[in-house]
Amino acid sequence: MGFRMGIVGLPNVGKSTLFNALTRTAAAQAANFPFCTIEPNVGEVNVPDARLDKLAEIAKSAKVIPARMTFVDIAGLVKGASKGEGLGNQFLANIRECDAIAHVLRCFEDPDVTHVEGRVDPVADAEVIGTELMLADLESIERRLQNIVRKVRGGDKEALEQERLLKAAQAVLEEGQPARSVEVAEEDRKTWTGLQLLTAKPVLYVCNVAEEEAASGNALSAKVAEMAAAEGNSHVVISARIEEELAQLEPEEAALFLSEMGLDEPGLDRLIRAGYALLGLQTYFTAGPKEARAWTIPAGTSAPRAAGVIHGDFEKGFIRAETIAYDDYVTLGGEQPAKEAGKMRAEGKGYVVKDGDVMHFLHSG
Repeated sequence: MGFRMGIVGLPNVGKSTLFNALTRTAAAQAANFPFCTIEPNVGEVNVPDARLDKLAEIAKSAKVIPARMTFVDIAGLVKGASKGEGLGNQFLANIRECDAIAHVLRCFEDPDVTHVEGRVDPVADAEVIGTELMLADLESIERRLQNIVRKVRGGDKEALEQERLLKAAQAVLEEGQPARSVEVAEEDRKTWTGLQLLTAKPVLYVCNVAEEEAASGNALSAKVAEMAAAEGNSHVVISARIEEELAQLEPEEAALFLSEMGLDEPGLDRLIRAGYALLGLQTYFTAGPKEARAWTIPAGTSAPRAAGVIHGDFEKGFIRAETIAYDDYVTLGGEQPAKEAGKMRAEGKGYVVKDGDVMHFLHSG
């Protein structure tokens, strides 16, 4: 399981430049005018994880298969998008299909790059898009409530549950708060997710700064950090231009370039890590002579469910999971030494998989 992150923002904030860099393609046009991205561009990237390379080295794996993450470059939204302005309806539908939203905010001054509102104010930009998404949600809720009136009157259990959750979301939205501020009980989680409310999706603010400010950020990104903290959201500081340049370089050149810019790692790594944290995701590994592979699961996943990510039959016929903690696997030098040292554990159906576990599943059938 990977996850799907929609890249949104006002026109000309650097979305397509960032997308091009992240996906190592030039599929998204990065032109200096609004709506240059009309169809949403979709790109899959490998999730960088140094642990996987280490496991492959120890296990002498013939193949290394990283986890994958999908980015969707969604065209620039504008004020009035909820009413269909600027092709808004199409783009709002694209956002609904994503697990999380990466909201790119312009935190750089450049007289050569026009701003759709004629100013550089990332907090105001965030409010414009936040408002449009809330208005779109309110419209969607009103329509859905009308559509389930008959079923509610008839006492349909599912419709009653939907009505209760839709009204809870409507109440917070009318107060100017996003739907994610609703406290949802665990037993309602499935129905809530099925409502596909735009403002229920977690948001990661991406502060796009000038190249020379990538390491430290600037006054504009500091304002975004303050806003994100107040909302309970997270943020990352990235220079889309640096990411674009890195995408063109060989690994050794890229490392040198990062060092010169005062950066420890590419922005992609930070963005993916922040995305994982945002969605409560983690990684477990399988490693052997044929391949070393990373698998993405939600934190709190049981061993049988984790096995099911590989193949549904593994979950159905689950017997046990032979498990070695990543640190033990690396420190002791592989599966056999870990087993001899008593560090391989046989875990049953109730085991909750931990980030970095190296696993082998035994199953029937």
